[in-house]
This record gives sequence, structure tokens and C-alpha cells, in this order.
Amino acid sequence: MIMASIAAAVVAAGTKASEHLCASDLAFAVLGLFACSAAMQRLTSKGPMIWPVLGILPTLFFHLADIYEWVTRAAARSGGTFPFRGIWFANYSGVITVDPAAIQYMLKTRFANFPKGKYYRERFAELLGDGIFNADDQPWRDQRRAATAEMHSARFAEYSACTIADLVHRKLLALLRKVAATGESVDLQEVFLRFTFDNICTAAFGVDPGCLSVDLPTVPFAKAFEEATELSLFRFIVPPFVWKMMRHFDVGTEQRLKAAVRVVHNFAEETVVNRRTEFENSKGSRFADRSDLLSRLIESETVMDDDDDHTGSMKAKYSNKFLKDFCTSFILAGRDTSSVALAWFFWLLSKHRHVEERILREISAVIKSRHEDETTHALDGVVFTVDDLKRMEYLQAAISESLRLYPSVPIDFKEALEDDVFPDGTVVKKGARVIYSIYSMARMESIWGKDCREFKPQRWIKDGVFVTESQFKYAVFNAGPRLCIGKKFAYVQMKMVAAAILLRYKVKVVEGQKVAPKVTTTLYMKNGLEVTFEKREGLLAAD
Repeated sequence: MIMASIAAAVVAAGTKASEHLCASDLAFAVLGLFACSAAMQRLTSKGPMIWPVLGILPTLFFHLADIYEWVTRAAARSGGTFPFRGIWFANYSGVITVDPAAIQYMLKTRFANFPKGKYYRERFAELLGDGIFNADDQPWRDQRRAATAEMHSARFAEYSACTIADLVHRKLLALLRKVAATGESVDLQEVFLRFTFDNICTAAFGVDPGCLSVDLPTVPFAKAFEEATELSLFRFIVPPFVWKMMRHFDVGTEQRLKAAVRVVHNFAEETVVNRRTEFENSKGSRFADRSDLLSRLIESETVMDDDDDHTGSMKAKYSNKFLKDFCTSFILAGRDTSSVALAWFFWLLSKHRHVEERILREISAVIKSRHEDETTHALDGVVFTVDDLKRMEYLQAAISESLRLYPSVPIDFKEALEDDVFPDGTVVKKGARVIYSIYSMARMESIWGKDCREFKPQRWIKDGVFVTESQFKYAVFNAGPRLCIGKKFAYVQMKMVAAAILLRYKVKVVEGQKVAPKVTTTLYMKNGLEVTFEKREGLLAAD
């Protein structure tokens, strides 16, 4: 009886206390839970705070304005690699790394265990299909083999160099002459996006969409491609259940994505069908005026199939869908990367005029060495050859240094097929996402030294000659088996554009604008880059 009375009294007291429990007590309890979680994480893990239930999301929210720099700081504090986890029901976790040893292990040593993965592929599935940029395993190997054979051929190399030079002189410089004459400003990033889009479409499809001209027209295919790209990237920002629900009901951004992709695919499919018909009507003879990638693939794919009467017939090795997806991926890879790289390059030159002066001296020396009687009056007639560009070692160093600090692809993703362990002992579970920050790698003293944040092209020059770095330390063009097959094309393109502009114009960045990177999978300038052009005089007469 006594024990029962005591128990009843305790229960009554507890009930009474619970009735008076205030909101502040609950808040302190929740705060205590978070504090305990943070303390436990400090003892057992490294890297930024991972919250109960919400994972790393609140931490990211507080650093959205400087997300790339936040990753850089977090990687430096954690020794190069740290774990992350998303919202508990999103099934999204893994590691973020800037460690060259881990990147080499992932991109080369254990390449087969770290594909792009489903997470990446499904976000670009509608736009790119099974194209090389979005493929894994055998589909990727087949396309890689075909692309390497054609892009590294002398015929395509000559054709692509000619198309670059033609677009520079026929379209880009024509626009700049107009802008310089009027004194108006122009968004240089947009100009370069238009240039590279025309260039890559010409190289891939053999079709010039006409984006770059003095009146900067709106081109439906280009507009649709840009919108399809941005809306595909939006899927990386929102939780999967959000965009998948929108796709199911065909609303919002997913409805717009579907419409944009339809325009892109219609253009690509029509081009492929017309080109194949053109080739078949030629009875298998070589395209006299066709050296673009699509034509090269169609020309190389056909094999003779001897039938009973030995007359032979043509059989296509590649489907129309294969060619459509392949060329669409090629455009995506070539459009954004070179254009944003050039925009950052000219912005850096505006802040480091001594670098620009040294580039100008190099350009002048190259021209004088091939034209002893060249005068300042002949600037407009100068067309650089590939051999000229190869001799511009310092220009290549400056572009490479710009790409180091502002890589066109700031981060990249892989997905572990099986449990694995990085060289530093970091455990990577099956299904984990591995994010490596190429932007942050450039800002690691452990990788590039105490001057890592400085724009110093001379770090690429030894005895007056450009020297390369390890692709795992400088992963700007990817690395390992997926090393960019268009790297040579990109350097020819960027050097041709930079040299042609610097020879003729002083590029002045309009004061007062805020230049900052945009948070997407491509390092766009958030607000573009407004510049003016002033005609340059007397370059070739200078020492």
C-alpha cells in the first residue's frame, strides 16, 4: 500500500510537471540533441557539421553564397577528404575530396568501380540519352573508340582548325569591329557562348546555326539547347522526388525541359537523317566537302555486305539514335567549356596587365618571324595557323593557369559500384557518391604551394617552354580513361580566339560590375562580363 501510494504520487507529480512543460524546455532539449550530435561528430569524424535528419543541408544553406570557397575551406581543414550525408530519406551520401591520390585511384586505378553512375545519368537522360557524355560501360567504350579515331584524324584536325579560323574572322571579328566603332559594351561571356556554339555545331554536325552575327539574333535551336541544359542542371539542385513528381505530371521546369529537348532532338534527328540520305545517294563515295564529325562517323560506319549476286549493299553500323545522342553530347561538352574559360581568361588579363603585355610580345614575335615585312597596317589580314599557335607557349600557359583557377567544370561526380578504400584510408561504401572539387584543388597549398591563389602563368613555363602537370593534380580536362578527347581542339580554339582578339583590340572590363561564379555544373559568370573594345595600334612595331 505504501509503495503504491508513493508510485501514485510520483506519477501525479510527473503529470503535473508535464502540464507545466514550456516551449523553452523543448527548445533546450532539441538544442541539446544537436549539440550532442555535433560533439560526437567532432570526436568520430572530420569535415563540416552533419545535422540529425537534415544531414549536411543546413550547412550548405548557410554557405550558398560562397559554396565553392566553403568546400575549399572544409577540404583544407579535413586534410583533403571528408564525408557528407543528405536528408535521411533522400539516400544521398558519400565523400567530397580534393586529394590527387584519391582522384588518381578513382579515375584510373579503380576506374571500373567509379562510373558516372545512375544519379548523374538520369539527370541528363532526356537531353543526352546514351551519348558519350552521359554513358558508362560498353556504350561509353564504343563511342570513345569512334570519337578518338575520327577526332584524331588529320582530316578532322585540318577541318576543325579551318572552321575555327573562318568563324573568328568572318563572324567574331566582324562583331567586335562594330562594337569597337560604336563604343558600346557587350557581354563577352554571351559572345563566346555564341561563338563556341556555332563552332561546335559546325564541327559536330557540319551545320552553322548562325548564333554569332553583328545583330546577335535569337536562334531557336540554340535557345532550346541552352534552356534544356539549364533545366537539366536544375535537377542537381532539387531533391529527386520533386523533379520526378513534376516530370510525372508534366508541370513547371520539367514541362519546359520536355519542350526544349523536343526542339533539340528534332534538329539533331533531321540533320542525321538528311546526312545519311546524302551519303547513301552518293553510293558510298567520299563526301567531297564533308569533314565534320557526323559525316566522318557515317562514312566510316558502312561495311559492304556481299549477297548472293555479289552486288553488295550498305549496312549501317550506327543507329540514327546513336549518332543523334553522340553529336548532342559533343555539342554540350564543347559549347560551354571553352566559352566560359575564355571569359574568365580575359577577366584575369584585365587584372594582370603584365601578363597581357607578355602575351602581346609573344604574338608579335610569332608574326614577325613569319612575315619580316609585316606592318601595323596589316593587322586585319593576319590569320594564325596551327603552327603559329603551337609556338605561343606563354599564351598556352596563361590559358592553362586561368583554367586552373576557374575550371569550366568546377566539380565532378562519380558513384561507387562496390565498397572501396581510398589511399588515405577513407572508406567509400557501395552506392556512395564521390564529389571531387576541381575548383578547390587549385586553392590547396598542399597541391600548388603557398602562391596557389595567384594567377601566375610562369608556373607552367620551364626554360621558355610550356610544361604539363599531372592530370590528377590538374583535372580540368578530366583524367584517366575519360581524359577529354577534345583537349587539343579546345586549346586550338581558345588560343586562336585569344590571339586574334588581343592582336587587334584592348579589352576593357566595365567597372562596377560584380564578377562571381554561378553555382552550376559549368562555371558560368553569374552576371556575365560586360566589356568594351578599343582598337589596338602599333603592336607589330613594338619590341
